[in-house]
Amino acid sequence: MGIGGGIFLIAIGAILAFAVHAEPGWLDLTVVGWVLMLAGTAALVITIWYWNDRRNRALAVGMDVVEETRLAHPAAPLGAESEIEIRHPPAPPG
Repeated sequence: MGIGGGIFLIAIGAILAFAVHAEPGWLDLTVVGWVLMLAGTAALVITIWYWNDRRNRALAVGMDVVEETRLAHPAAPLGAESEIEIRHPPAPPG
């Protein structure tokens, strides 16, 4: 769902809980609004936790940085698949 989805759920829930004063007999819109706000908050917390955990794992592993150079083929028309990818391994320490 992500950060945008969580914020969207919180906004819709706040509108239903605080701004809508309709009273359908079979549905309490205030409760629906609070449930949506809680779901949005949970989505934000889980997303932030997931991205923070993922970032920490990437830093802990010490991934090698690969320098990437892209060259366009001069004979190919623009917009075509004319890129040639060259990857240079990192220089050995020392």
